[in-house]
Amino acid sequence: MRVIGRKVLEDFGKKHSQAKKPLDAWYTVTKDASWASLIEVKKVYPATDYVNGWTVFNISGNKYRLIARMNYTVRIVDIDSVCTHAEYTKRKL
Repeated sequence: MRVIGRKVLEDFGKKHSQAKKPLDAWYTVTKDASWASLIEVKKVYPATDYVNGWTVFNISGNKYRLIARMNYTVRIVDIDSVCTHAEYTKRKL
């Protein structure tokens, strides 16, 4: 997959140092993947959800949420944001 928005991961990792390694691991797995559907994503990340056009990945045992748009046809993951679980709960998608 082509991952757009790596800076979002880096910036969040600077603010939340415990998130850096799990986000780096997510990036490594995702850039090497060739997912064609959410079903395939869920084989690797079972707690991933589709919410109002967004794909929401639970990162680090549900401590963080990575929110992205997925285009399976051209194999692009466009990262919108990363937030803590508490921040996500307040957010409206």
